[in-house]
Amino acid sequence: MADPTTVRDVTFDVFRRLGLTTIFANPGSTEVPFLTGLPDDIRFVLALHEGSVVGIATGWAIANERPALVNLHTTAGLGNAVGALATARVNRAPLVVLVGQQDRRHLALEPFLTGRLEGLAGDYPVWVNQPVTAQDVPGAIARAYQEAITGRGPAIVIVPMDDWAQPMTATGPVAAPAQVRRRPGVDAATLAEVAGLLDGARSPLLVVGAGADTTGTRAALVALSERLDAPVRQEAFGARAGFPQDHPNYQGLLPAARGRLRGALEGHDVVLVVGAPVFRQYPYEPGPFVADGVRIVEISQDPAEVHRSPADLAVLTDPEGFCAALAERVTPREPSGSAPRVVPTVPPPGPGEPMRAPHVFALLAERTDRDTVIVEETPSTRQVLEEMVPAREALGYLGVAMGGLGFGMPASIGVRMARPDRPVIAILGDGSSMYAVQSLWTAANYGVGTLFLVFANGGYAIMDKLAERAGGKAPWPSFPEVRLSALATALGCPARRISSYEELLEVLDDVLPRLRDMDAPLLLDIDVAPEREFNP
Repeated sequence: MADPTTVRDVTFDVFRRLGLTTIFANPGSTEVPFLTGLPDDIRFVLALHEGSVVGIATGWAIANERPALVNLHTTAGLGNAVGALATARVNRAPLVVLVGQQDRRHLALEPFLTGRLEGLAGDYPVWVNQPVTAQDVPGAIARAYQEAITGRGPAIVIVPMDDWAQPMTATGPVAAPAQVRRRPGVDAATLAEVAGLLDGARSPLLVVGAGADTTGTRAALVALSERLDAPVRQEAFGARAGFPQDHPNYQGLLPAARGRLRGALEGHDVVLVVGAPVFRQYPYEPGPFVADGVRIVEISQDPAEVHRSPADLAVLTDPEGFCAALAERVTPREPSGSAPRVVPTVPPPGPGEPMRAPHVFALLAERTDRDTVIVEETPSTRQVLEEMVPAREALGYLGVAMGGLGFGMPASIGVRMARPDRPVIAILGDGSSMYAVQSLWTAANYGVGTLFLVFANGGYAIMDKLAERAGGKAPWPSFPEVRLSALATALGCPARRISSYEELLEVLDDVLPRLRDMDAPLLLDIDVAPEREFNP
């Protein structure tokens, strides 16, 4: 690709790669920076009303069996086109629709021609997006192309008119895959292509996520990793564990920041991602996800996950069937004899030392049954929990995927109600417990035998750490006086405050052997010191 300098330059390269080289339009002033001086290989087709624009593009897309590119002018253009967009949706015609918007630099003042565009076409688009920055525009258009195909309808990208001239700085990977395969079932050609990439790899790596956490998919991934003699990593901040974490090939969590991610992937030339995005991040860092030359293949049945992932090849399919067939197709390799991961642990606290979350995790790792379900909502120690307490069976770990507080406590009650045959432990922070403490009433009144372990460190430890890293003083106070054990008792849930390691050991040795058969909840309010490190 030639060295692009602007968002418009890079967008034209996206058009060429995707075959979007004909623009159907009835333009206005918000489209002038985009359309004037089109390259010779980009064809422009004018229609005299937006309904005709979209209608012509719809016929073109249906006949060509691929998306057509439409350009509309802010509110009036999109408004005039809504009826035709509805027809395109019902006719299952894939369209990539660019809608011009006023200049981003004064949108807050709502100048003339400002459009309130995101909901204007109602439910008829399959996807609508206004990129957060100008540099996100090419990636949004590439994703719209995939959304239009998968959703079989119009996908809209709203572009402020000044975005086109902005410099296309190196902000990182484009948030869309280069290729997507969508054929139902296990497509033989795609299977052969992925198997060939893995067989040709010097050092393949599997990355698994929440979408792989079914019994069948996990079994298929175990077979695949053993046949390839490939290590397996878990996605960062995933909601579930997609691989048995006590398997010798499991090598732990991926980091959630790009620099450390590149380090974790170093030495691997093909990365197969199953049931996870490419790649889940937390703190922003510039740069690519992987080193030059590393090929990324994604297998997922989540269209949104596929469409935003910068993979070289993404396969939108059921991971279980595809990975099972892939395990049979790849060439087996001789075991390298590499050492399995050593699960970290900590000794009991010494005399005068405070109890910490890892002390609790070490006790759980030694004492929980293989099929125990851990429901987690302790943000400041989540990573330590996942490293120290392996999820050994499907549904062995359940965390909050979105990051908002208030999920863990009620979710653990629902899991136990649905699966009374499995022991369920909720591991919670005292701050996060405050968001859903009333759910304890339901657990008590319906005889739900969940064990709640609440880490009482007297504050929002995760927020304290983030403020510390930002170099500023946090304006919020701590709240050591808040006792979840007292609140639980008030709601009818049996509870006990735990102030020492010896007391915790005694209670766990009593409760854990009978947890599977408990018909009432129990909350342990455990005094712990905040963790000193947080490096996801």
